[in-house]
Amino acid sequence: MSWIPAFEVGVWNAWLFMIIYPLQWLAVIVVPKHIAERTSHAPEIIQNRQDRIMSFFTQGLWILATLYSLFVPFQTGTPWLWVGLALFIVGLLVLIQATLAVAGTPKDKPFTSGVYRYSRHPMYLSMIFVYLAVSVAAASWLFFIITVATFFLQSYQVSKEERFCLDTYGSAYRDYMETTPRWIGLPKTR
Repeated sequence: MSWIPAFEVGVWNAWLFMIIYPLQWLAVIVVPKHIAERTSHAPEIIQNRQDRIMSFFTQGLWILATLYSLFVPFQTGTPWLWVGLALFIVGLLVLIQATLAVAGTPKDKPFTSGVYRYSRHPMYLSMIFVYLAVSVAAASWLFFIITVATFFLQSYQVSKEERFCLDTYGSAYRDYMETTPRWIGLPKTR
């Protein structure tokens, strides 16, 4: 793994993995409005200056990571690429499953079906898998540092979202929190 990136624009660069998030964003634009509204952050989540700052850093880091991926070549012909590809496939499958669960959940209910049974935040989890995939497939320490920073920023966002969901869905979400791991794992029985 390298500390200093190669900064080569090319077809076989990390953008091939990172493109799924801009594509997901574009897909949200064309889906029915009631689904699109469920995939974005409720304005009530960002309540104070610290929340706005954290949201700014989270979005900024995502944009930085996406732009940086244009210049980071994959380590073709190495095991790094294959391990990274496996992580990417896991992240992509989690993202697809989470998106389908969101689309199929009634507006007055929290997301609890599909992959949401194994993670309360599978969309964030998918991003961590994809960022790890880029880090490994490109053998980039810098992208790994971006991944770790993204995880900590997401952890802040997760806490805010869970408080919002408790306020919005009450005991239904509390029960869900008690049986479903925050990041990943098997659901607990009650």
